[in-house]
Amino acid sequence: MKKIALSILFFTSVIYSQSNDQIMLKNIYNFSLTNSKCYSWLDHLSNKIGSRLSGSVGAEKGVAYVKAQLETLGLDKVYLQEVMVPKWVRGEKETAYFMDNKTKVTIPICALGGSVATSKSGLTAEVVEVKSLKELETLGEEKLKGKIIFYNRPFEPENIDAFKSYGKCVDQRYYGAKEATKYGAVGTIVRSMNFRLDDFPHTGAQSYGDLPKDNYIPTAAISTNAAELLSKKLKENSRLKFYMKLSCQTLDDVLSYNVIGEITGSVHPEKIMTVGGHLDSWDLADGSHDDGAGVVQSMAVLECFKKLNYKPKNTIRVVLFMNEENGGRGGKKYEEVSKLNNENHIFALESDSGGFSPRGFSFECDESNFQKVNSWKYLFEPYLIHNFLKGATGSDIEPLTSKKIVKAGLQPDSQRYFDYHHAANDTFDAVNKRELELGAATMASLMYLFDQYGID
Repeated sequence: MKKIALSILFFTSVIYSQSNDQIMLKNIYNFSLTNSKCYSWLDHLSNKIGSRLSGSVGAEKGVAYVKAQLETLGLDKVYLQEVMVPKWVRGEKETAYFMDNKTKVTIPICALGGSVATSKSGLTAEVVEVKSLKELETLGEEKLKGKIIFYNRPFEPENIDAFKSYGKCVDQRYYGAKEATKYGAVGTIVRSMNFRLDDFPHTGAQSYGDLPKDNYIPTAAISTNAAELLSKKLKENSRLKFYMKLSCQTLDDVLSYNVIGEITGSVHPEKIMTVGGHLDSWDLADGSHDDGAGVVQSMAVLECFKKLNYKPKNTIRVVLFMNEENGGRGGKKYEEVSKLNNENHIFALESDSGGFSPRGFSFECDESNFQKVNSWKYLFEPYLIHNFLKGATGSDIEPLTSKKIVKAGLQPDSQRYFDYHHAANDTFDAVNKRELELGAATMASLMYLFDQYGID
């Protein structure tokens, strides 16, 4: 009888716990879809402040705005964390064209982040089209010296996960100029990182690595339509010459900030759980998807807990990182300070894949914690959240270490993300209010469950 009674008690407690979790998730989604401020926060961040490239006036205004909004939530702490960031400026709008017989064909172009400028009169040279960095080796200096290298490897359309296609192409953007310099090239252009054929060139970070500054060459992206056209014309005339003019420059590093707010844990204040996105954006647009959405969703997690009077067991900390786009210094600084303070992070969640409909999460964790996450899957299924997988989570939480930590990345539907990523159309009108709010609710739900049950 005693064993039967204990079994009944255990079964009853499990059912009670499940019921409580289901009720809490329902309350989280109800609040997020009816009362959250995340969409209005994004409206202000995007339309009143605009682009927030590290070191810019926009970035300064963004820091002040989100700090002020966090202070209205009644958190236990809101503060700034100093971080030195690079200051790269685009200068006047870039221009590019080629001559088709006697007709000037203008090309949509934008400098890649960190690029040097061309001369004031611009750069004109013959173009060599390649599909990979490795192809440079086969061509060699004889065929590449004095030329503009045109990297034209498109996204693989067969990948359902759009980020997989991005990952297989982005090396030509990031390392293209560095590799081309080895063969005497005078400049590089790259096909924009997206599926869609359009006229928006997509910027993004590139690196010269350890090259001497005297060896830097200008590098830029052209739109996918332009890439298709240029490739076609090169087949007709392999001696075609391309002109581009860039005015960008890198200035001295400047002081900026990570913005941090927290609710102190009621049981384990020494155990920290973070949620965040990056406050900086590229300068071509206001960065509503990348990563204004992640910023306001992360703020909305703490807003939700405060409004529902949920008192977390562990310390919940929102971290709005600076300089993810062209340096990653915000994430590195946060880890540096955490180590100095001997902080114990048990969980970190990042949103940096756009404000589209949430589909699930990626996790960096051991098998025991992954099994725990999968045991919660039924709680998310009513909200159409079904994708739980192991994989990369987020570049800002990547440097974060503790004795034992679980990391997670929100995984929205990825199909349209690269239509906007790093381009001039990444604006507020591209974000759907309901999808944004669903993402915030999904993040708050996962934070709640990890707060309740901890990590193994």
